[in-house]
Amino acid sequence: MPSVTKTTRIRLRPADTSKVPFWGQMLIGALWIAYTVFLIAAGQGEQDYHFLHYVFLVFSLVYIGYVLVHNAPIFGTQSYLEFTPGYIVHKGGLFRPKQVFAAEEIEAIDLAPMQLRIRLRSNDLYTLNLREVKGPKRRENFRNEIRRFAAQYNITLRETAPAPKL
Repeated sequence: MPSVTKTTRIRLRPADTSKVPFWGQMLIGALWIAYTVFLIAAGQGEQDYHFLHYVFLVFSLVYIGYVLVHNAPIFGTQSYLEFTPGYIVHKGGLFRPKQVFAAEEIEAIDLAPMQLRIRLRSNDLYTLNLREVKGPKRRENFRNEIRRFAAQYNITLRETAPAPKL
């Protein structure tokens, strides 16, 4: 019987790097589809380049599919931070590679109220915005996992307390 390894996966929100929000992108795609279907149904331009309506319709559907796959967990969790024995794994989304940090390569971890910084022995610095961690319970679970990981592998952990609320 194979041994069970203890891993903890914390789901992250997709990195919101686009200038148009998710629902805006969906609205744009829906408008493109509605406009193309209207042109096909109206029969305008049938003598000229009517096939371009179908090409544009296919591209509009592909765009909607891309937005859904990139932003919604259709094929499982695509953005996550995983704590495995000896490693921290970060996956930023479906179309992004995994970033793996071995415990023996980590020199220090800085845990600020809304940011995690991992400093490697090669002087590389990795930063994770904690706004990607969804919800206060997941954020607290994440902080506990970082503390446990740092204690287990004797990694220097520097925590910055949140600013007092006035």
